[in-house]
Amino acid sequence: MQIDKTTLSDLSIFNTDESLSVFHFLNHTTTIRGKKYLHHILSSPLTTIDAIRDTQNTIQQLQLLQPRWKHSITNGTLMVLEKFYETAVNDYPEHANNINSFLYKLFSKADFSLTKYSVTHCITFIKGMKQIQALLQNVSGKKIQYWNEKIHLLLNKSLVQEILQTENVKELSNATILQFALFLQKSFRHNIHELIDIFIQLDAYISLATACTKNNFVFPEIKETPQPFIEVEALYHPLLEAPVSSSFHLNHQQNFLFLTGANMAGKSTFIKAVGIGTYLAQLGMGVPAKKMNISLFNGLLSNIQIADNIIKGESYFFNEVQRIKNTIEQISDGKNWLILIDELFKGTNVQDAMKCSTIVIDGLRKMNNALFILSTHLYEIADDLQKHNNIQFKYFETAIKDEQLIFSYQLKDGISNDRLGYLILKKEGVVNMLDKLQ
Repeated sequence: MQIDKTTLSDLSIFNTDESLSVFHFLNHTTTIRGKKYLHHILSSPLTTIDAIRDTQNTIQQLQLLQPRWKHSITNGTLMVLEKFYETAVNDYPEHANNINSFLYKLFSKADFSLTKYSVTHCITFIKGMKQIQALLQNVSGKKIQYWNEKIHLLLNKSLVQEILQTENVKELSNATILQFALFLQKSFRHNIHELIDIFIQLDAYISLATACTKNNFVFPEIKETPQPFIEVEALYHPLLEAPVSSSFHLNHQQNFLFLTGANMAGKSTFIKAVGIGTYLAQLGMGVPAKKMNISLFNGLLSNIQIADNIIKGESYFFNEVQRIKNTIEQISDGKNWLILIDELFKGTNVQDAMKCSTIVIDGLRKMNNALFILSTHLYEIADDLQKHNNIQFKYFETAIKDEQLIFSYQLKDGISNDRLGYLILKKEGVVNMLDKLQ
């Protein structure tokens, strides 16, 4: 799936304030490198049905395994291993015995101290990977079987078996420590790095499994079809504490959703929820919904948070136009796309915005290879658009009681003509403040 940095930012997949991102929400990793690999996974939406289903199966199997997921490996252990293999020390004796190990400790005191500490953590790591391999043995799935077989192969060394039988690391003789260190540095270096790579992958995928279980995410049914579609029941925005869900569908017969509603009614949240759900589906993740059937998408683009560029002398409206232009160019490839547009043409006057919006919508709706969700305050243009059978009209309801706004956040059929700007201005005391100005 093609996706750009603007869309990733619009959907808060990643955010400069990490705590406000989907990435942070899904992150249950226990190591720094596992976290980096999780970032890689979330940056790499999958492109085939087989890859998506394989990832879905991996996460589902790890969900079953997660309650028994116990091992001795920590972030500190990985950091010690990295330092051990990066630090130059005096050569270890080829055949360690009591005499040469005593001399090594005497004349290379700092190196021996580092070596002893590192060997202890290497033993912990190797034992931890053996524990993990035992957990993976009875779990199905192509990726999991690969990890299991690879760990078994990498640990299949005679001296590794001796290391695994070590019960009390503190009681190891100096000669044994140097014997293990020589083996780990010369004969097992490549194996250790491969084992670390497997562990950080598992750390990231276990994180996704934990997130799916914790949040009761469901795994969508994804199909490869000539034209795109989305059928979703009770979809919600995962970053909200008390989200309200929505159900809708889009397909080639009704490929355009025209969304209206007052400020704060829920339009932007809904659009972002659709984008996040679709993106997670393409990652092979579970989604925040009760049920979701979706086509394989080749691309996802959003037009939500456009900014002007003072340095280049580019106005807000100009950048809106450029974003639409680039979108049209990209989705003209005949592949399946999902396009999300929030408040089109905010950077110009109302009459101009209405004319521009009508032209853009009338053009975009003709593209059967793409699905569109567009929100707007310009409900007046809906009259001209209702002649098109492939446009469906939805709105978010707002009620007023005792001059108080009541938002239900319920998605309904129809068009909203709410104009609540003045009421909000009055409710927040701005009108009163202005009246008191001298």
